[in-house]
Amino acid sequence: MAESEKRPGAGLRAGHWLVLVLSVGVALSSYRYLVPGGPGMAPPILANDFTALGVLTVHAGLAATALLVGPFQFIAGLRARRPGLHRALGRIYVACCLLGGAAGLLLAFGAKTGPVSTAGFGLLAVLWILTTAQAWRLAVTRQFALHQRWMIRSFALTLAAVTLRLYLPFAFFSPLGYDDTYRAISFLCWVPNLLAAEIWLARSTPARAASSHRSG
Repeated sequence: MAESEKRPGAGLRAGHWLVLVLSVGVALSSYRYLVPGGPGMAPPILANDFTALGVLTVHAGLAATALLVGPFQFIAGLRARRPGLHRALGRIYVACCLLGGAAGLLLAFGAKTGPVSTAGFGLLAVLWILTTAQAWRLAVTRQFALHQRWMIRSFALTLAAVTLRLYLPFAFFSPLGYDDTYRAISFLCWVPNLLAAEIWLARSTPARAASSHRSG
């Protein structure tokens, strides 16, 4: 952790643990897509044009692993005490995001709810890949303060897996109908997450301080 960072308050710590619990829960439940004919699989997802090719299995497994690993990377004590573990988990997270994002982009083009859903989930996949790649590049070049900021953006997009499932039940009761609501969810599951991350970053350590605080 950078010396300029302040110790998080109780509210922030509680929020982090809530995110961790939700992430782990959704990640573990998502592994059911690795089992052919597993219980509780969503019919609209199974109807995707690329599901039969195994793309859904690849995306679900990798995205679930990124969601499972991600929250632990933000535990400052773990980073300080076990830097080797932090780096190893970071490599797993980055690989899962990049490959899972590529599979997610392919799935976006097979969405049965049309071009709006393709645009929503496709943009999510592209931004997920780009933010993660940038975070990885900054870690490799030892710009750790900036690396952390980009990793926050990356994980905000990873959390789309959680917010998607929080929104999804409303699609079954929405007066707009399931398909139209699902099209809206293709954007709602990640745009507010990314905006919240940007607001938090803007209110925390200023970007100019982060850019100047580099490790050689």
